[in-house]
Amino acid sequence: MKIFLLEDDKNLCQAIRNALEQKGYLVDCCQDGEAAMSYALNPEYAYDLAIIDRMVPIIDGLTILKAMRGKGLQTPAILITGMSALEDRVEGLDGGADDYLVKPFHMEELLARVRALIRRPREIQAQDILRCGDLTLDKWERSLSTPGKSVALTGKETELLSVLMGHPGTLFSRERLVLKIWGTSSEVESGNVDNYISFLRKRLRELKSACEIKTIYGAGYKLEDTHA
Repeated sequence: MKIFLLEDDKNLCQAIRNALEQKGYLVDCCQDGEAAMSYALNPEYAYDLAIIDRMVPIIDGLTILKAMRGKGLQTPAILITGMSALEDRVEGLDGGADDYLVKPFHMEELLARVRALIRRPREIQAQDILRCGDLTLDKWERSLSTPGKSVALTGKETELLSVLMGHPGTLFSRERLVLKIWGTSSEVESGNVDNYISFLRKRLRELKSACEIKTIYGAGYKLEDTHA
């Protein structure tokens, strides 16, 4: 699990980071809103959870959270703040927070809230497993495997492969893949898809999979099981 942490108090930031890392989480830290905005709005980082201090320098945490939601990023988020009034809580939750924790708090409570947000029902987890030929894709864990071997994928590699594996044999144009993965408001060019296709083909070679991503020149890409 990868967590984004925005907290301007250096001591508290380090304490939270240490507590999370001791539980096995990967943590990226920022201590001002300007740096945090570039991290939080970049889907390439594919965070599983965000912990955001509301009152930080330059750009406040609630503005960052609203920007994330405005861009369509649905990363679960805990807003931490010293603002305890009812209207502040309501504003934070209406602004896109999934949870709201008032300072000072016990670290065990924060960890419990983190566990609650990343815990998902088994039926939802089952939907995150895709299979095609000898390939198994776990979208939640971002791992791709064949019997006996597994490789880790980036967030965008996972999203792209999930589209192809969800519809094996279906031809997808570059433009259609951009819309599905980056959305209508993205400025990503269709040529970027070629780079990710190249990355995924390397993964398939590493796994010695019988599945191939085939190029239909002038039209796009499709995933096929060559042993089918």
